[in-house]
Amino acid sequence: IDMYPHGLIATGGNDHNICIFSLESPAPLYILKGHKNTGEYNALSIIEIIHLTGLYYSSFHTGHEDCVRGLAILSETEFLSCANDASIRRWQITGECLEVYYGHTNYIYSISVFPNCKDFVTTAEDRSLRIWKHGECAQTIRLPAQSIWCCCVLDNGDIVVGASDGIIRVFTESEDRTASTEEIKAFEKELSQATIDSKTGDLGDINAEQLPGREHLNEPGTREGQTRLIRDGEKVEAYQWSVSEGRWIKIGDVVGSSGANQQTSGKVLYEGKEFDYVFSIDVNEGGPSYKLPYNISDDPWLTAYNFLQKNDLNPMFLDQVAKFIIDNTKGQMLGLGNTSFSDPFTGGGRYVPGSANMGTTMAGVDPFTGNSAYRSAASKTVNIYFPKKEAVTFDQANPTQILGKLKELNGTAPEEKKLTEDDLILLEKILSLICNSSSEKPTAQQLQILWKAINWPEDIVFPALDILRLSIKHPNVNDNFCNEKEGAQFSSHLISLLNPKGKPANQLLALRTFCNCFVGQAGQKLMMSQRESLMSHAIELKSGSNKNIHIALATLTLNYSVCFHKDHNIEGKAQCLSVISTVLEVVQDLEATFRLLVALGTLISDDLNAVQLAKSLGVDSQIKKYASVSEPAKVSECCRLILNLL
Repeated sequence: IDMYPHGLIATGGNDHNICIFSLESPAPLYILKGHKNTGEYNALSIIEIIHLTGLYYSSFHTGHEDCVRGLAILSETEFLSCANDASIRRWQITGECLEVYYGHTNYIYSISVFPNCKDFVTTAEDRSLRIWKHGECAQTIRLPAQSIWCCCVLDNGDIVVGASDGIIRVFTESEDRTASTEEIKAFEKELSQATIDSKTGDLGDINAEQLPGREHLNEPGTREGQTRLIRDGEKVEAYQWSVSEGRWIKIGDVVGSSGANQQTSGKVLYEGKEFDYVFSIDVNEGGPSYKLPYNISDDPWLTAYNFLQKNDLNPMFLDQVAKFIIDNTKGQMLGLGNTSFSDPFTGGGRYVPGSANMGTTMAGVDPFTGNSAYRSAASKTVNIYFPKKEAVTFDQANPTQILGKLKELNGTAPEEKKLTEDDLILLEKILSLICNSSSEKPTAQQLQILWKAINWPEDIVFPALDILRLSIKHPNVNDNFCNEKEGAQFSSHLISLLNPKGKPANQLLALRTFCNCFVGQAGQKLMMSQRESLMSHAIELKSGSNKNIHIALATLTLNYSVCFHKDHNIEGKAQCLSVISTVLEVVQDLEATFRLLVALGTLISDDLNAVQLAKSLGVDSQIKKYASVSEPAKVSECCRLILNLL
């Protein structure tokens, strides 16, 4: 500090380095190397700079394994950081990490310290505000919003939080400032009516059939914030224990608890990292269960080996663990990897995990004669990429933001196209039942209003298209819009939005709606009948630079490939192969490339005529360059499998 009276600046970036600067020179004084690449930023990742005993510190990645979101001063010599890796870390200003705290199950967005400069609060993507005392999570407060963006501790100890539902809430320990009984009841009612997606992983693995009934709430909780799930008829409800009140408080209804599968889900966060799968492995009867995280691009034997090493388990289990991984990941590929695409205004799709439980005790296997030695991926190639059997859909959404934008733009709609308050309520209901997987069916009146909304002027129609994109997967909606009587008009309207001179948001959502049409029988039939027109218009969007549109275009081609693989329509395959060849010439995004490769592999699988057609188009020479792609590995692996067929 004496040497640098004006302080120092520490920055962290995507180059694996921490650079320490003085204010007197543009060149770094020294560089700390070795922290991991987040893969998200091309420039320096400086989130905030805080003054700390004459030193300036920015958010940096040392210790953390993902983007650092927030910093908070504890004392003249210590500070805290929080990050996307779901961890909180306590540091000395010398750079030494003193302690790591885990509790949140998703990205931690904000951190703030209490006036005593010891305890602190954090908010995160897991719907919670957490209060930390003496290094432990002392209290968890759930909120009726998915993302709790920011928090601030006031001088009087009150906690202010801002969330994705647009509401600022203040929490206090002071009886004088506590809200009225009516306000507290209103908050608890709002919280109880919230829905919690079981696939987020926030509540652990859920098997609805094995959950106890409401009588389970007669037993008191054992700690603050303890979560308990109960089954009430067909519903699953989540409750949280409040020590101060001595009662269970309902925090929401759990949706999707019948069990997600990996084809309809995405990533799961485990110990601060995102994985395609997180399995539960039971090694000994009655013993503890171990978590095994796995990415599709990983080597199953190396993953199994590292798992056994980390948990100090007998290496005799190597073959069984590797086989378990392979058996439980076959054919489960698309929807993983790079999911950086986002809706035009609802933000990036959230990751939702799937999981499986091995549920068996491992029998003894001779580590020498049981083929238990480590094997590289090259020793056993399993094609988990194609042929793809089911359509790939775009499912992620933020209903609150969609409705908010719809209501905002409704005010600018022409008078004859404006929606009434009753109309908006009907659209809100259809969106709610779709997003909450309700057994309730959309009414004819609701669908009529939806059709009215998607015929808004092009500059304001995109939130209505987003509702359509989600709704079209519902069997009744799919049949209503895609049947023989209405289908031609429906598809014609959406195709008109693919005009290359039109709005990119409309182009994107129209393509995604077409992709989602494939999940229904009527929708699939309509897509097949409109193939030539649709694909010829869709291919016109290839020349743009919007990677989200390229991903949607690749997915549309893939969904057609799935259909043609089933009925071996050589004319349809020819058009798809032509599209793939054309788009591969211009596409830059590797997720779009990967989906085109899976489409290609699906088209030529078990069809020598399609193989010859692909060769005549020169596709084999087009894709050779992807065989050397290192990240994501799925691109090169899929490419090599296709080249083997060609």
